[in-house]
Amino acid sequence: MLWSNCSARAVRGALALTILTLLTACGGTPSRTASADGELFDLAGLDEQRASVVMAALSQVGTPYVYGGSDPSEGLDCSGLSQFAHAAAGVRIPRVSTAQRAGARPVRRSPAPGDLVFFKTGPSQYHVGVMVDGERFVHASTSKRRVRLASLSKDYWRKRYLGAGTYL
Repeated sequence: MLWSNCSARAVRGALALTILTLLTACGGTPSRTASADGELFDLAGLDEQRASVVMAALSQVGTPYVYGGSDPSEGLDCSGLSQFAHAAAGVRIPRVSTAQRAGARPVRRSPAPGDLVFFKTGPSQYHVGVMVDGERFVHASTSKRRVRLASLSKDYWRKRYLGAGTYL
């Protein structure tokens, strides 16, 4: 089988992005909902680019964490996930989290869906996630070894929060 080396979740994510791209290219209106971890996210109020970034990030929930990973079929790290999600919307961003933060336009208000949120998780370790709504973000978790949803209101993330930025 052609995709025998790919995880089922990565294949589903790639398939969802392909369908989204085809619907958009054909002039159809793609669904503005996405699901992850049994939750349904209504993206109807977002512009097309923001919705694409969020849908791409959510499509990778469950994908294995791999340090330096930038290919969903092999695994992703945090900056690989954010780069992948933006590429799905036709937006090129730098590869590593520190460069992503440096190149992003700072967000002075609360981060919106599709914006990046940045954290300092160690003396010289930085982390990035993609906002999906006003509270939650998708990130490649080193501790849980997979892409997952997290909440900005959790103490761990609040204490390490550096700010938000956007390429959208």
